[in-house]
Amino acid sequence: MELRQLEYFVAVVEEANFTRAAERLHVAQPGVSAQIKRLERELGQELLDRGGRTVSMTEAGRAVLPHARSAIASVNSTRNVVDALTGLVRGSVSVGMVTACASADLTELLSRLHKKHPGLDISLSEDDSRNLLAGVLDGTFDIAVVGVAGDLPEGLESRVITDERLVAGVAANHELTQVSSLPFVELETRSVICLPKGILNDVVKPQK
Repeated sequence: MELRQLEYFVAVVEEANFTRAAERLHVAQPGVSAQIKRLERELGQELLDRGGRTVSMTEAGRAVLPHARSAIASVNSTRNVVDALTGLVRGSVSVGMVTACASADLTELLSRLHKKHPGLDISLSEDDSRNLLAGVLDGTFDIAVVGVAGDLPEGLESRVITDERLVAGVAANHELTQVSSLPFVELETRSVICLPKGILNDVVKPQK
């Protein structure tokens, strides 16, 4: 019996599907099926009922599941203890970045983080600020680099990386060329071409 067989079994149970379990484990689906069949042969019992649209557990599978989870948890705990002694950091971090972000070189930063902590599983996704903020709130992202021009949603904290000016470009003969700065409300009654909605959270709508 191998630990990976138990991990595959638990993943299939939780996903109720071999394909989704394989995607979650980042392995080929036939490999997952083959390893679970080997486990079943070794135990002498079928653990999964493959007859329906979704995969379900047999009586033997339900009996094995808590022990499989316990074995996986014990191995992970052992790894964590050793990692703590050696200073190795494990885990995962999901980072979001606003589309076309030029103010922070996240790829270089995350590259250095990975080199320092190779045990970390790091993912980077790109989206608009509104979706990224929602993703931090619902747990999709651990942290996100966004553009904001107002208050953050309740429950979030922020740190300023860079503070950039917004510039209104007008024709050379436009009346606004006579002023050095203007509030957003000044643009409320004018036709403007601006950033796509959500790129800079709540800034495309003029604010008083």
